[in-house]
Amino acid sequence: MTRPFDSFVMFAEMRTGSNFLEANLNAIPGIICHGEVFNPVFIGKKDQTEFLGITLAEREADPARLLRRMRERTPGLSGFRYFHDHDPRIFDLVLDDPRCAKIVLTRNPVESYVSLKIAKATGQWKLTNPKNLKQAKARFEPLEFEDHLEELQQFQIRLLNALQARGQTAFYIDYEDIPDLGVLNGLAAFLGVEGRLQAIDSSLTVQNPEPIADKLINPAEMGKSLSRLDRFNLSRTPNFEPRRNAAIPGYVAAQDAPLLFMPIKGAPVQPLIDWLSTIGGLERDFTHKTLRQWKRSRPGHRSFTVLRHPLDRAHRAFCALEQGGLQPEQRGILARVHGVNLPRPGTPFTDPAERRAAFLAFLKFLKRNLSGQTGFRTDAGWASQTTTLQGFAQFQPPDLILREETLTEGLAFLCSEIGLPAPQLLPLRDACDDALDAIRDGELEEAARDAYQRDYLGFGFYPKR
Repeated sequence: MTRPFDSFVMFAEMRTGSNFLEANLNAIPGIICHGEVFNPVFIGKKDQTEFLGITLAEREADPARLLRRMRERTPGLSGFRYFHDHDPRIFDLVLDDPRCAKIVLTRNPVESYVSLKIAKATGQWKLTNPKNLKQAKARFEPLEFEDHLEELQQFQIRLLNALQARGQTAFYIDYEDIPDLGVLNGLAAFLGVEGRLQAIDSSLTVQNPEPIADKLINPAEMGKSLSRLDRFNLSRTPNFEPRRNAAIPGYVAAQDAPLLFMPIKGAPVQPLIDWLSTIGGLERDFTHKTLRQWKRSRPGHRSFTVLRHPLDRAHRAFCALEQGGLQPEQRGILARVHGVNLPRPGTPFTDPAERRAAFLAFLKFLKRNLSGQTGFRTDAGWASQTTTLQGFAQFQPPDLILREETLTEGLAFLCSEIGLPAPQLLPLRDACDDALDAIRDGELEEAARDAYQRDYLGFGFYPKR
């Protein structure tokens, strides 16, 4: 039978039991784990600077070469341990290879943090003889632990997402599962080797088996700190809004000044393009290539975008529908299913009460739409500004994020950065803004906040007076 994998990688972290798991993997016939082969300061194990004829400098120049050689020259199924701070070039190389098996070793982050503190204090990272045990108590540092936790979680999220995107799975094993013979032989079956363990490798000894509180100088501080953490991420706002691309063709630049405008649809756009045109000609319809060329030819360039208050921006999208946006069938669904009763295309509302009722229904529709609960695509004109900026960042985030209400001051600052006088900005308000002011109230503000929680929280928007 053909073996499913040609190699493997063990994703782990310091003090998660990776030495113990490696020892047991090496005890299984047909498996060889070579340690931390891509550790930044050594190859495989501490103080080793050459492996399989490749030096540390050669590995630094071409890590893929060592990866290939390890697979070619090792009999059986070869692998290595990989931590989040190891050579980042290797991460995608192994993830892109479906013939490389993935093992994910985890441990309670409080346990790994305390164990790491003790190991640093004693200098003892592995224990083979209990008589040589060095003991110490650690001090729990809340901020240090939170950094430790954040680092671990972010890497695990990245790893999970990378596996999902590639349609792969991994063998997950916890620190406490390592002494389980059945689990280890299940891992051998996952790797596709015939060998099995008859007993757990006993060459390594658990260093600090005591309860966590007994390992700390200040256990009460740990309890206090952990009570502040959102263990299950309950405060997180779930986000099902579709991701957006960088929208590069919509960017507008000045020909005679190093300024690039990255428009957010629904926020001020045309007035900013008109303002930019007074500096000189305009360049638009960029591609990735032409935008890079524009940037290279203008050292010291500045890019900017403008945010609009979510309620004002949602009303701008509503005005576009009022003026004839969407197909007749879609307008019908908005009315029948979502209660957004619009007048005939091109016929504006004449009764403010009718406008307010339709706009309130539209805000409630936006909440469902941004949560992926409608059959309508999320239009760029009403997508959250947070998601739009995240789309920009796929290419390059803007240097400066300005706000509509302080735009004159923001543009003056921007021009001073490049040593130009700031042209006058034409008025931004129009009939759409006047129509909103006539119906603006607390209920509409609350509905907008409900629909655009990420924008309100992330950018600190508050109700307009």
